Amino acid sequence: MTGSTAAITLADLPLRPELVGQEPYGAPQLDVPVCLNVNENPYGPSETVRAEIGRAAAEAATTMNRYPDREATALRTALAGYLNRGGYELTANHVWAANGSNEVMVHLLQAFAGPDRVVMAFTPTYSMYPEYARDTHSRYVAVPRRADFTIDVDEAIAQVRLERPDVIIICSPNNPTGTTTGLEDIRRICEATEGIVVADEAYQEFVRDGVPSALDLLPTCPNLVVSRTMSKAFAFAGGRLGYLAAAPAIVDACRIVRLPYHLSAVTQAVARVALEHADELLARVDDLRRERDALVTWLGEQGLQTAQTDANFVLFGRFADRHALWSGLLERGVLIREVGPEGWLRVSAGTPEEMAAFRTALLEVLPDAARLADETR
Repeated sequence: MTGSTAAITLADLPLRPELVGQEPYGAPQLDVPVCLNVNENPYGPSETVRAEIGRAAAEAATTMNRYPDREATALRTALAGYLNRGGYELTANHVWAANGSNEVMVHLLQAFAGPDRVVMAFTPTYSMYPEYARDTHSRYVAVPRRADFTIDVDEAIAQVRLERPDVIIICSPNNPTGTTTGLEDIRRICEATEGIVVADEAYQEFVRDGVPSALDLLPTCPNLVVSRTMSKAFAFAGGRLGYLAAAPAIVDACRIVRLPYHLSAVTQAVARVALEHADELLARVDDLRRERDALVTWLGEQGLQTAQTDANFVLFGRFADRHALWSGLLERGVLIREVGPEGWLRVSAGTPEEMAAFRTALLEVLPDAARLADETR
């Protein structure tokens, strides 16, 4: 190794071979008037909730010289209580919490995947799944979804029997498409494998009425894990709190691989405040669902395709040059996500004002997109 520390590059480092040429994950973080690219809840907490969060953080600070509860027992009890509002009978022993659902997933793969083991998911889906597999030295198997972005369960089971995955991830509602997977399909996949099946329900609070949660299957599917997050519906993305519900033995497996004291005292304290105010924080979910459904209708009226969505975002297309359309929106102060299958873009549901700005900007750039499409035919 030569040169000063200021001049060192990745190429000078003994990097793991599978990381060579890789880029850090992350959506663009740009200072624009309308940010609709990372599926955040645009409605922040009320003044009352902010004040209680501040008091909880200040109280946690009085014991900052001590390590936090490494089991996060009070928080896990509160999370179980929140889920039990759906008629379940979960305890803290059924729940695990970590720094966002990302760390929850990493714990699961550290416990159940790894070298000579297989992680399976159904694409297009969340782009972090192959990175979780890479970072835990697991082999990643991607099974394509149907053209409508649903899972062909017969094909999925055939691939399960062929690849014998140790962890299967079913994102429902799926990111970036918004499509859900029915409970019977999830049950069949659980019964077809001896591995762990993870139903990633990061967007479950946004589903249409009557769409059930995989939590219903926990009593009869002991190898099932249901992953959730407070980042979206709870407007708690900055709090970084994800969690799972599963058999207590699966929770114990996560406890084995977690880092010591992985959840700070402040995170635990403020997350409990958010859960105490769940009704208030979730009150905007219906507003966002209405904005989402209205957006689907409006995009269809513009002659665009949309994926059937139960999340707080819409995947729409198709475009001959999606990057050009994305750039045109950005030039007008609207940031959406260039993600998913080629030709598609994803936009988050926002406030009425943000949605109006998006519609105005899109109408301005669509003629250029149509011209490009004609030129490529």
